[in-house]
Amino acid sequence: MSNDGVNVGRRRFLVAATSVVGAAGAVGAAVPFVGSWFPSAKAKAAGAPVKVNVSKIEPGQQMIAEWRGQPVFIVRRTPEILANLKKIEGQLSDPDSKNSTQPTYVDPEVRSIKPELLLLVGICTHLGCSPTFRPEVAPADLGKDWVGGYFCPCHGSHYDLAGRVYKSQPAPLNLPVPPHSYESDSIIVIGVDQEKA
Repeated sequence: MSNDGVNVGRRRFLVAATSVVGAAGAVGAAVPFVGSWFPSAKAKAAGAPVKVNVSKIEPGQQMIAEWRGQPVFIVRRTPEILANLKKIEGQLSDPDSKNSTQPTYVDPEVRSIKPELLLLVGICTHLGCSPTFRPEVAPADLGKDWVGGYFCPCHGSHYDLAGRVYKSQPAPLNLPVPPHSYESDSIIVIGVDQEKA
């Protein structure tokens, strides 16, 4: 067999270059395929604990954090707000939070670890709307007996400022209290139980 006119060096170069390009393509296809077996950063973050600095919440005000894709209402309650919680217990469906979703380490009446700081998952227990924060006392649209709380604009459910639902409302349960713990006086970690912190 004659190799007349064939550049052996060039042929070897072309075979090697083609092999390298083919190998790079195979690796390029394999990396995303193998990477798809692992959860995304967004999926990991969805269940991850969230640290929240609560030092700037003024008394009587609320801030909203996000945990697991859900709003978490954080309210700094005043002594007046806490006193009003006792006044309306007879109007509530579950004043002692016996049927509610909440950690065992929160007080069942004020529904918090520290009475002045309330954390609630901000999703109505009726059909999943987000209730609005209505801290004012006796507004015209909610009546003279209203002492502050949450109002769900979708179907009219009322909750007090412990997230407890009033009687005869569309919502069947109190707003859930998420697991949480205190890293310091000003840092709350949502998603980590106080007992395990």
